[in-house]
Amino acid sequence: MDTALFIDLLKITLPALIVAGTAYYLIKQFMEKERQSRLLELRLEVSKTTLPLRLQALERITLFLERITPNNLMVRLSSAGQTASEYHRLLLTEIRAEYEHNLSQQLYMGPDTWNHVRQSKENILTMINKAYHTLPNQQQARGTELAKRVLETLLTDEADPTATALLAVKREAAGLF
Repeated sequence: MDTALFIDLLKITLPALIVAGTAYYLIKQFMEKERQSRLLELRLEVSKTTLPLRLQALERITLFLERITPNNLMVRLSSAGQTASEYHRLLLTEIRAEYEHNLSQQLYMGPDTWNHVRQSKENILTMINKAYHTLPNQQQARGTELAKRVLETLLTDEADPTATALLAVKREAAGLF
């Protein structure tokens, strides 16, 4: 009689265990899909908020790079009536002020892109410093002589010091879409 009772018990519990296992598996699958769906909704919501901020940051950095390009910088800051020393100081101060004004934009871009931006700024500062230090008789030289020397350096190097950074910014912006 023990065996008959055991078989009856097995007939009842085995289907119940199979149903319970199947239910557990289906509920687990459903919960995982729900979790993934909510995660996707959250990412989409965050993207709606951060995408405009990231694009604005990339726009501001592009503007910064354009403003510190030696050609544009020389047009914006006139060297007329200034000594080379005064103009040199003015150029360096302007570049540093522009950079500090846009420093927070690094939060919205990749570290590689920001490194290109920072390197461009450093390259321009170095270019201006070298041009200033190659002027004969720096104390009596005029600001126009410094401007001419910087532009000559730009032409002889045939490399725009901001081109690499602008390309990195454009690549990052394209990667957002």
